[in-house]
Order: sequence, then C-alpha cells, then structure tokens
Amino acid sequence: MNETKMRKFAQDNFVPIVRPETSKLLIENVKEINPKSILEVGTAIGYSGILMLENSNANLITLEKDEKMKNLALENFKEENLQNRVKLVFGDTKTYIENSNEKFDFIFLDGPKSQYVKYYPYLLKMLNQNVRIFVDNVLFQGLVLSKEEPPKKFRTIVNNLREFLKLVQTDKKVSFKLIDIEDGVLLIKKNRNIIYK
Repeated sequence: MNETKMRKFAQDNFVPIVRPETSKLLIENVKEINPKSILEVGTAIGYSGILMLENSNANLITLEKDEKMKNLALENFKEENLQNRVKLVFGDTKTYIENSNEKFDFIFLDGPKSQYVKYYPYLLKMLNQNVRIFVDNVLFQGLVLSKEEPPKKFRTIVNNLREFLKLVQTDKKVSFKLIDIEDGVLLIKKNRNIIYK
C-alpha cells in the first residue's frame, strides 16, 4: 500500500483515517488474532481495511454510508488487488447490524462516535468468543476523561462516548483495556474470564 499517498489524500481532503500509532496497534492486534472474518464499521477511503487485509488472510465486510467514500474505497481496494476479499456494504450501519446473523473474529469500530453506545450490543452479539473489538477515538480529543464541560458542538459525542465506556466497564460478558494513545483505543474481548495482561 502506498501509505504516504493515502495519508496525504486524507489530510488534503479532511478525511479522518487511523493515526500512525493506532495503525501499529491495529496491525499488532490483527496479527495476534489472525482472524478469518473481519467487520469494519466506517470504511472512509479504505485505509484501515487495507491495513487489516494486508496483515491477515481474512475476508472483510466494511460498512460505509457516504457514497463518495464508498467509491474511493472501492478504487483503493482494487488498486491493492484486494477487491475479492472485501464486501463493501453501503448504507446505515445500525440497520445492517440489527439484521445480521454473521459472526466475526475481529471487529474494527471507527464509525460515528456518538453511535458507539447504540452499536455495542449488536456488535457484541456478532463477535466470536475470545476475540476482539478494536474501538478507535474513544477518548475523543481528550474530552471524554476531562473534568471540564465539553464544548457545545462536541457535547453529544462526548456524553455518548462516556456512556459507551461505562456500558463496557460494567458488562460482565467482556474484559477490556483502555489505551491512551493518540485519540484513545478500547480493546474489548468477549470473555470475562480472560483479563488483559
């Protein structure tokens, strides 16, 4: 993958993609799990999808609701000759996950931050035992753990992310690890008996 080219395009066009340290952590997790099936919420230009596919033998289902992003991602998957391992679902994430009976070995959650709390129960149901949901941007510019009142334009996102973190922390079906790098990563494992070291 031409990482420099994709990062420059994302920067020039204000497309949020996975940051460098988070990318490394994502690759580590994918290699460790060695998934056969991956679900990605939030395709954008396909950058993280390509990363996950290049570091595994998995097939990927990726969900995107923006038509421009969908078309760019499809071009990028094709350029990397990965189109046969990707199914890009265009439309509303919640509608898709509510109606899906599929199971996945790895889920990468990087869609609309205010919706994480609504997606969580459905994604957990779709996750196989002892594997992982990798959630990006959970600390959202440091505002989620701050004692300060968030700016009005971010209030809904921050409050919903706080609710999401609380939901995960009190869920007896999972173990979790919050990692304070870049915009914050949360790893969720579906098995309370296995605690992260």
